[in-house]
Amino acid sequence: MSKKPFVIFTLLTLAFFSLFSLFSGDLPAAELHATPAPYGVGQWLESDQLFLDQWMAKLTEATASGQEPLLPVVAELKEIIEEDPQLYMLFSQMFAQVPADNAFSKDPTGKPQIKNYRQMLRVLNHILITAPEFNKTGLVGFPINAIINWPMGTPAGTSVFLNEKVNRQVKKILNHWAQYLGSADSRYVLTDDPEKGWLGRDAKAAMPHLVEDFRCDPDLPYYGFSSWDNFFTRTFREGRRPVASPDDDAVIANACESAPYRIAKDVKLADSFWIKAQPYSLQHMMAMDPLGPQFAGGTIYQAFLSALSYHRWHSPVSGRIVKTRLIDGSYYAEALAEGFDPAGPNNSQGYITQVASRALVFIEADNPDIGLMAVLFVGMAEVSTNEITVYEGQHVNKGEQLGMFHFGGSTHCLIFRPNVNLKFDLHGQSPGLHSANIPVRARIATVGRQ
Repeated sequence: MSKKPFVIFTLLTLAFFSLFSLFSGDLPAAELHATPAPYGVGQWLESDQLFLDQWMAKLTEATASGQEPLLPVVAELKEIIEEDPQLYMLFSQMFAQVPADNAFSKDPTGKPQIKNYRQMLRVLNHILITAPEFNKTGLVGFPINAIINWPMGTPAGTSVFLNEKVNRQVKKILNHWAQYLGSADSRYVLTDDPEKGWLGRDAKAAMPHLVEDFRCDPDLPYYGFSSWDNFFTRTFREGRRPVASPDDDAVIANACESAPYRIAKDVKLADSFWIKAQPYSLQHMMAMDPLGPQFAGGTIYQAFLSALSYHRWHSPVSGRIVKTRLIDGSYYAEALAEGFDPAGPNNSQGYITQVASRALVFIEADNPDIGLMAVLFVGMAEVSTNEITVYEGQHVNKGEQLGMFHFGGSTHCLIFRPNVNLKFDLHGQSPGLHSANIPVRARIATVGRQ
């Protein structure tokens, strides 16, 4: 399997996931089923928007002349837009439909940040030859989502970013960017610049245990990281994240370094996932997989990854890999029912489990009280690249690696069949409270006998 990322979408996962609000707690089953996730998951502050305004103003000014030739993958998107009457209309409308009184869509002079798709293409073209710099805002330096954040929340934008032709080309564009971000040239942001460097003063304050937790060498240039991608897929030092109860198959481990978002029980095989409550629809999450009906009426635990944390996936149980799937999907779609989201698609985390680019892994647990379960790893915004590192038929021990996101964080789900007797351990977190990640491979649940 190719290890080259089409994961580039993780980059803006990185962008908006630094600070999320959490949905957690060990609630009664009936309440869990009825309680929606708190969709204020992006702590988007005025200071963040001021930074974004200034950043966008500089970027639009740098590309205003239009002299920079479009890269082939960007030129191809321009052709797709202009040769398809429907897409030409929708790409034009999605900028026109941003409310005129929406201050966040304006630059400091009160003019639209991005006025039309042609300007969008020029800015995108410029971004593909850069790497994200560190900053202290919720943006964390990741640009593509910022460019289209408001247009993608319009009715026209919703249609654009669910269009299969558009998503095929966006995937090509992000694959192109991935080549750059996986190259040594992208290391220029891995410096000790106090504000912009990922190894500088502000970054160290945000990631205070980088050297202690992760394999790196401060005595080497770039701490020994070979690229931007290598930095974001960094691995823990031996012993930093021990596996919870490795010999007890009743204990389920956390699959990612992640914060609880939602627990849902009695999940339907098919549901109206596009509505405000964003219920789960199993057949769409699993792309109509024939194993999907076994999970109807079961339980889903969803959690999101921090942008500044660890981005690899680990098996929650010991068992045999039954099937793996990489599922193509959307990259910038968000739920229209949520309205404008300053850090989209933060408010659409339930929705995107059905439509976004994702990886699906089925595991037959050694513990018969769990049996067949599934783990779904979902790309958010720039997090499109999901790399699976296990194969069908392989036996994995609890805590062993299953794969990774590239360039940032995202969201993931543990999916259990009905009648699995689960007791979740959310490490003292309560619904609606801000909280730190639960460590990867720590206990996330225990299962009782059926």
